[in-house]
Amino acid sequence: MSIKVERNYLEINSLKDLKTSKFSPDDCIVDLSDPADFQINKFFYKSIGEEHRWTDRLVWTDRQWIAYISDQKVKTYILKKANEVAGYFELIFHQEKKETEIAYLGLLKEYQNKNLGSFLLTSAIKNSFSDTTKRVWVHTCSLDHEHALNNYISRGMRVYKTESILI
Repeated sequence: MSIKVERNYLEINSLKDLKTSKFSPDDCIVDLSDPADFQINKFFYKSIGEEHRWTDRLVWTDRQWIAYISDQKVKTYILKKANEVAGYFELIFHQEKKETEIAYLGLLKEYQNKNLGSFLLTSAIKNSFSDTTKRVWVHTCSLDHEHALNNYISRGMRVYKTESILI
């Protein structure tokens, strides 16, 4: 049985267009995962993605995870709340195109609906822009968290493409 999914592609072209989250919790930090650890990405992908039908990487071997995380273009950031892991985002820097993709962004279930998504996305956008970055983009779909699309738009991103797909 197929399911119709709405997919939206969004972009922001300047850090000046970012509408930062007004929520800034004292007990939260976002740090680069350094050194890169594929187990962290694998954990978040499976834990967060289970609810949202993230399936592409479920078949990856550890070797494939390691190769992906070892790519210098990929950076993973971890959100910690009171020293407990709460969420993450993966950025892929495409220097040749002067753009950054927010590949994955999400919160563990117990941290959802606490305004942490806007805080996490603000950090993702800030960390996406470098001296040469001219565009940050992401796609989200109707299977993602119910507030995902509004969060992207509220942070200053704009929809530039919408499509319907069957999965």
